[in-house]
Amino acid sequence: MYRKFYGLDRKPFELAPIGGLVYLSEAHREGVAILRYGVIADKGFLLLTGGVGAGKTTILNTLLNMLQSHVKTCVLNNPKLSRNEFYYFLGAKLGIRCNGNKSQFILKFSDLLEKLEAGKNKLLLIIDEAQAFSIDLLEEIRLLSNHAEGRNVFSIFLIGQPELQEKLATPQLLPLRQRIGVRYHLDSLTRDETAQYIFYRLNAAGAVRTSIFDDDAVDAIHEASRGTPRLINIICDHAMIQGFTREAFRIDRLNIVECLKAIRLQGEERLNISLLPEQAEDTVKPLWQRGEFRWAAIIGAFTLVFAAVTAAASSFAGQQYFRFLQEWLVSLY
Repeated sequence: MYRKFYGLDRKPFELAPIGGLVYLSEAHREGVAILRYGVIADKGFLLLTGGVGAGKTTILNTLLNMLQSHVKTCVLNNPKLSRNEFYYFLGAKLGIRCNGNKSQFILKFSDLLEKLEAGKNKLLLIIDEAQAFSIDLLEEIRLLSNHAEGRNVFSIFLIGQPELQEKLATPQLLPLRQRIGVRYHLDSLTRDETAQYIFYRLNAAGAVRTSIFDDDAVDAIHEASRGTPRLINIICDHAMIQGFTREAFRIDRLNIVECLKAIRLQGEERLNISLLPEQAEDTVKPLWQRGEFRWAAIIGAFTLVFAAVTAAASSFAGQQYFRFLQEWLVSLY
């Protein structure tokens, strides 16, 4: 609804990347490079962790686009599978018919790895949301790597939230933890990267003017989102909807404060920012009592009085009153 108002070709803050264009911060680029090295150098287990909405999927998709065609990939993102369901699902993904029978799967899986080695190909198994997988299922995944039998054709990529590192610290998963050859934790965007991200999104959406958010608004967005790209998208999108309804061509910190109050759930601790004293005072008042509206009313009242006095100034009494009013207005300053 706000595209025409802000001169955009498309909505800039969709959760999915715009037209396939992806913003990669320094941390994202570093993560892609390290993990790509892990696959090429046959490091076995790879580990990527990061907060919700930090951009782990962005890194994964960028990595997959960079890998050569001889790397076969298989993504598993359902952590609630039983052991038999896991082997059935994995078999279906890899073209192995096993009806969930583990021994049958292992025999055919070993044959698949031999064929991959003969064709100088590789297999990358990607476990997404790995923090939600049970310890038993993670152990089954580790045991799969045993069947590579020294062949450098099979890598396992674990992706999850920071809790995954805590789970891997349990004694039962020590054998898996010791096999992780490459690990990377994705940090949130810095304040400058948040500004760059917003600029990139607006520019990719065809914005003629990319300074829609002023510096104070960017500060507030970064503070509330903690530098998480997904939250930045949500905040900016709502702020532009609000700006459109108020015909505000430039979005400031107060707009962001009001926007956060609208989208934050009751009792939610995230999406909080510190307010300047005058902002805290203004945001709790009705619209007509806020500072900017109060001053507008005062100026309007003075304008009406001045017009009335000017009309009456032709009379002697009016001239005397007019001089008195002028002196009184001057004394206010």
